[in-house]
Amino acid sequence: MITDDNMMKLQNGSDVRGVAVAGGASEPVTLFPEAVNRIAAGFVRFLAAKTGKQPGNLRIAVGHDSRISAGMLKQSVLEGICVQGAAAADCGLASTPAMFMSIIFEQTHMDGAIMITASHLPYNRNGLKFFTKSGGLEKADITEVLRSASGMKAQSCGNAGVQKINIIDIYAKHLCGKIREGLQAAPDSKPLAGMHVVVDAGNGGGGFFADKVLAVLGADTSGSQFLDPDGMFPNHIPNPENKEAMAAIRKAVLDNHADLGLIFDTDVDRMSAVLPDGKAIDRNALIAMMAAILAPTYPGSTIVTDSVTSDELTTFLQDELHLIHHRYMRGYKNVIDECIRLNQNETVSPLAIETSGHGALSENYYLDDGAYLAVKLLIAAAWAKKEGRSLGTLIAALKQPAESKEYRLKIKGTDDVKAYGTEVLRMFEARAAAAGIAIAKPSYEGTRLVFADGWALLRMSLHDPNMPLNIESKHPGGCRHIAGQVRKLLTGFDCLDMSVFDQ
Repeated sequence: MITDDNMMKLQNGSDVRGVAVAGGASEPVTLFPEAVNRIAAGFVRFLAAKTGKQPGNLRIAVGHDSRISAGMLKQSVLEGICVQGAAAADCGLASTPAMFMSIIFEQTHMDGAIMITASHLPYNRNGLKFFTKSGGLEKADITEVLRSASGMKAQSCGNAGVQKINIIDIYAKHLCGKIREGLQAAPDSKPLAGMHVVVDAGNGGGGFFADKVLAVLGADTSGSQFLDPDGMFPNHIPNPENKEAMAAIRKAVLDNHADLGLIFDTDVDRMSAVLPDGKAIDRNALIAMMAAILAPTYPGSTIVTDSVTSDELTTFLQDELHLIHHRYMRGYKNVIDECIRLNQNETVSPLAIETSGHGALSENYYLDDGAYLAVKLLIAAAWAKKEGRSLGTLIAALKQPAESKEYRLKIKGTDDVKAYGTEVLRMFEARAAAAGIAIAKPSYEGTRLVFADGWALLRMSLHDPNMPLNIESKHPGGCRHIAGQVRKLLTGFDCLDMSVFDQ
């Protein structure tokens, strides 16, 4: 039986994450079927309190990505819901955004949803994401659910009464409608006819986009790859931030002379793209592209990003698109919540997006949805093709830093990592000020130093016992020079592992 302490350790920010199957001697299993059974029951109680409904009047949808532990965990989650008296719906292989939309769609209209996924993490990991009609749960909500689960026992009830719903078919039809609407096309038309788009799903849950969206709309999808779900991820990690994954989709675009390439992560809440010339639309370029697409509809609006975006992106957003760049904290929930806050305070903000590829639009329920980003990109690409333009012209003025590098300085030998990291940041900023180094203000996390040839941002990791240091330079060799100056400011911190500077 899992202890209450180990149950609470399953929290990973606003999600639940753990090792679901043995994947090595150093990674013991932590996410047992018993645990997810109790956590699902805890979510029922949380949802009942939030909605004011009795458990017997709640309907909760459950879906999963392609991981090998999905079936085992799904059964336990469904039973955890049912033993509390709520109605459970089995949505099978799904995407995280589709599970949220099960609450929105009139034909499903769920009270809550659970997605079984660990995003891009290795095959042996898994986890749970939770949704209400307000969106994904916050960190404090997850803590509440886990505390409730800690006081329960796992219970079994079989699959009696569990409804089967093919949420991906419903969701794909919804996306098709959005593309037709954006291209001013008739219902049941094929407005993407004449376009060649390749998809790389990395054997995750995104293969549906090729067959149920692109092909339905008339696009040529030949050359698409790794569409079949395989929880061992045999070809590459399904992660748009992974170099091998991006190289794979770039090759597919170039080999097939495609108009566009799309790559999704495992649960399809992230997306990146590749243009016909092989240029990657990811990280700062993805933010710039989405902002350029949205700018005519939301002139003068505010784009919320995470803290590690480039100065060159700021210049592009402000000087080329005449938008406002609001650098905020890392963490997709952080940027989304800030976007919501701005709009509630009458500051128009259509987009919250991280360099990781998590992007949420205010017009789409503030849902970080890789497939919806793809929809916006496809609409823009189709219009560009009709008008004889290149999609890449939208971000032709975007400059890139000459170099970028991330160091992760581990914190060792202290029981209070957060307090130690806070003191490091305090002293780091004080030493920089004393040395006459410019400090960017405001900074919503960590300390950002401004140098003549670039910048450095030192912050606390969201989940791990380390301090990430991001550096960008305008000139080749600049990152090493900046790192040397930063290292001098960090001398004397015995619990901070400085060996990464020597690698």
